[in-house]
Amino acid sequence: MNNLIFTMSQASANAADAAGAATGAMGILTLIIPLVLMVLIFWLLIIRPEKKRTRELQSMLNNLQIADEVVTNGGIIGLVVNVSNDTVLIETGSNRTTIRVMKSAIAKCNTQHETVSSAPEETVKAKSSKGKTEIK
Repeated sequence: MNNLIFTMSQASANAADAAGAATGAMGILTLIIPLVLMVLIFWLLIIRPEKKRTRELQSMLNNLQIADEVVTNGGIIGLVVNVSNDTVLIETGSNRTTIRVMKSAIAKCNTQHETVSSAPEETVKAKSSKGKTEIK
């Protein structure tokens, strides 16, 4: 009988240990799941849209053409006269003042371009040499 009581107490202790291990695993999951959800929400609301904006800005800078109307980060509005690898020459005002700015300083291009497949020949004749394009 004494042996039976010891066996029953040992079985209840083993069951309590198994329940404690299951509770410990559930405790870890209740900590990890909210953390994973916060990272996912952070990625969806902040990182992904910022990467999209950066990609669109880089595409706009790579597709700058002569006679595009651009706005710089400083608010200067002008027409593109020359495009080189990392700088752009823009013409501002009626007195034809030209300013050379870095491509990264261009915030917006106000000229709408047609798609490449349906675009007719360029109306502005351009000469390209060594990464530079100039109006002729």
